[in-house]
Amino acid sequence: MEYGVGYFPTHDGIGPGVLARQLEERGQDALFFAEHTHIPASRQSPWSGGAELPRKYWHCYDLFVALTAAAAATTRLRVGSGVCLVVERDPITTAKEVASVDHLSGGRLEFGVGAGWNREEMANHGTDPRTRMALLGERVQAMQAIWTQDEASYEGRFVNFDRIWSWPKPAQQPYPPVLVGGGGPTVLDRVLSWGDGWFPQWHDKDLFERIAELQARADRPIEVQVLSVPPDPKALEQLEHAGVRRASCWLPSGPWSVVEEALHRWEQAIAELTGR
Repeated sequence: MEYGVGYFPTHDGIGPGVLARQLEERGQDALFFAEHTHIPASRQSPWSGGAELPRKYWHCYDLFVALTAAAAATTRLRVGSGVCLVVERDPITTAKEVASVDHLSGGRLEFGVGAGWNREEMANHGTDPRTRMALLGERVQAMQAIWTQDEASYEGRFVNFDRIWSWPKPAQQPYPPVLVGGGGPTVLDRVLSWGDGWFPQWHDKDLFERIAELQARADRPIEVQVLSVPPDPKALEQLEHAGVRRASCWLPSGPWSVVEEALHRWEQAIAELTGR
């Protein structure tokens, strides 16, 4: 099993390139950045973590700018979105950004995708929250067409374009792994329909039962990566036994002194399990 971290790349914390270089030097396998274009000040949508939303949610750099900085600062580390809020993005532009980062990094991008939890945030981008899951699927499949076709076309309920040229194509073939985030009742259907893997959170309900269900239903290789894993060797052992490809913890946003302390606890848990 591999190990990584997730991070909200805020403008007042350690820079994404500096953090990525530190993680690579210390032997981590991957770095995932969160994405929020903004947070509506109304704060109507409840946050699952409690009443008070941490300020890091509306102080992040742009996702693909942060990913570019991280990729440019490293040579081995996998960089990814944890997750990209595709329902808030134009699919043609996003396909270009994904392909560009993957090409420039030499094929090191992992594309975690999701619909998000903040309904006012997505509505500000013109997305109807009631149809967000169908929109998510169409936009991802439209991007997959752009990455794999010389003259790409797509016709759907929400996304339509005819015969476009778009380069570069991704370095990875056929494209970077599409990791489907979420823990809702229909997420496994989305994974099996157009994803390359499932990207749940440690605290998602019935995690291990659903990993087993996914493995039983899949008729092709489907990977599982888990975010928000606690720095606990017993948790890591459970994930390893379940066949999880990579476990990642969230690091706090802030200066290196704050980040390093949490990273050290994560490294200790890995060392207790692996002996390395």
